[in-house]
Amino acid sequence: MAKKNTTVFFCNECGYESSKWLGKCPACNQWNTFVEEKIVGNSSAKDKNKPKNEVVKLKDVEKKTSIRIETGVKELDRVLGGGFVKGSLTLLRW
Repeated sequence: MAKKNTTVFFCNECGYESSKWLGKCPACNQWNTFVEEKIVGNSSAKDKNKPKNEVVKLKDVEKKTSIRIETGVKELDRVLGGGFVKGSLTLLRW
């Protein structure tokens, strides 16, 4: 099967993809950010900018330790994995 050459327009700000040029991006509301790119086959402009994912064995994953702040509420600390992570944001709804 022959590869089809296609033109795709995508937003430089957020990566939104469209089959036609648009003056204003509907995703990020920025003006004049669409650029034209020719693609070959079934790939899209987003696929070209996407980093490649690699399969990693579970035994090769390194555990990162974080400084945790205990809340004093035993069940909450358990759910949070030992307390709040220093420098992070945790949203609680009561």
